[in-house]
Amino acid sequence: MVSTDIAATTEIAGFIGACLVDSESGLMLASEGGGKIDMEAAAALNTQVVKANLQAIETLGLNDGIEDVLITMGKQLHMIRPLEKAPGVFLYVALDKKQANLGMARMQVKKIEGGLSL
Repeated sequence: MVSTDIAATTEIAGFIGACLVDSESGLMLASEGGGKIDMEAAAALNTQVVKANLQAIETLGLNDGIEDVLITMGKQLHMIRPLEKAPGVFLYVALDKKQANLGMARMQVKKIEGGLSL
């Protein structure tokens, strides 16, 4: 059974928006919120971030994978987490930096990831 329900991301402190993305095509499979962030554009652009990180890992011969990518801005935190069971898909979450707790957010995203199946 396929489950792409990411509604629980809205419960993360500081939630702005989230989407589940196919990292091969950059297409959004599910989304929540977004506010002023164009989630379709975020999906496509963060696909490039994931590909660049994977290329760096390969080029450097690190023999490792991405657990998550964190982009820290002045007012926001952006987290990209490739799914453990489906590495070709990632969960992207944007948070308000003042309201978010990074440690808790990472735990919640990992829990949400566990409920997804593709």
